[in-house]
Amino acid sequence: MSSNRIDQTFARLRAEKRAGFIAYICGGDPSLDATRELVCSFANAGVDLVEIGVPFSDPLADGVVNQMASMRALAAGACVRGVFQCIREIRTRTQIPIVLYTYMNPVYRYGFDTFLADAEAAGADGVLFLDLPPDEDSANPELQMHGGLKRIRLIAPTTPEPRIALLTRDAGGFIYYVSRTGVTGERSDVASDMAAQVAVIKKYTALPVAVGFGVGTPEQVRTIGKCADAVVVGSAIVKRIAEYGSDPKLVEKVTSFVAPLTTALRE
Repeated sequence: MSSNRIDQTFARLRAEKRAGFIAYICGGDPSLDATRELVCSFANAGVDLVEIGVPFSDPLADGVVNQMASMRALAAGACVRGVFQCIREIRTRTQIPIVLYTYMNPVYRYGFDTFLADAEAAGADGVLFLDLPPDEDSANPELQMHGGLKRIRLIAPTTPEPRIALLTRDAGGFIYYVSRTGVTGERSDVASDMAAQVAVIKKYTALPVAVGFGVGTPEQVRTIGKCADAVVVGSAIVKRIAEYGSDPKLVEKVTSFVAPLTTALRE
């Protein structure tokens, strides 16, 4: 078995014959201490994998809920090095897989090679570059992946099949299928063509397919879990973090929202 925690987790999920639950939060919202405690609490509540967003001042792929999370994190002093230190602290308490969700600007500022090395050394398992398409990889050798981090790729409903083949070719860990066009944010229903789109992606890769964007209820999680390998919930969780940000029981209350979502995949 691979030593990468993402691969280990999806192997376990296959053995359990169920979909996994992936939670997204922004690193440093409302503080890095809160991020550490939330991740550890999520692990105990049945979350299978966590995406930690690297706060950035111009998160164009995100809706207002996640944009405001980045603003709060930056205002609280969060930075790339702070997120890495947070992951190191998390690793003393749990081995839940962690994927860094980031735009390229903070990575350029930090240094691409150094970012990869320091992220892996801190205990991250994968990275999702939101605004780095595969075309740039081939045109810029300095942007090639190296080391043990898995490169998570995004695929959208509008992605044509030839490009799906390109995106999946050098992906690792899992494929993140963005089930709706537009930016992140809660929606009231599940995209009607979601199952068919997941099936198309699986024609081109053996990697697990995780589905996100707009998911926020146990019913939605249950529906998506029937055809995807994992379900991603982000904005709905971040919205609760914003609501309870100054509450001493922040971690307890946000985890209470997350727990029924994870339970929906075990029923």
